[in-house]
Amino acid sequence: MKGELIPHKMLSQDAYSQWLGIEILECEVGRCKVGMTIRKEMLNSMEKAHGGISYSLADTAFGFAANTHGRFAVSIETSINHIAALNKGDVIIAESVIEKVTNKLGFNIIEVKRGDELVALFKGVVYRTQKEWQEND
Repeated sequence: MKGELIPHKMLSQDAYSQWLGIEILECEVGRCKVGMTIRKEMLNSMEKAHGGISYSLADTAFGFAANTHGRFAVSIETSINHIAALNKGDVIIAESVIEKVTNKLGFNIIEVKRGDELVALFKGVVYRTQKEWQEND
């Protein structure tokens, strides 16, 4: 299966990312950009987006980009730095770029932005399995 098609297949099977309203904006082998809008049900008690929302967007971009090389890749370590609070109606975009890929591991940096403003920085490591994506997976 062509690498840039894999994230679209993944999103079609990902109920959580669909619930979040995540859309794939750009995708190529080694890179994926996704976006979404913060909704009322995503806010915490301080009327700001729950930290898990930007984390989830970044994690989705991370997973999609990591799988574009054609092999099933699963996260083994992730972390995030929240830089700015998010509000209802904010449109946020996460772009994952593969920094390094070895036979077994992939290392990604994901920037989450609101317009040109960096609002979170996410780092992820994936384990690359031997299983390859197929059209009928």
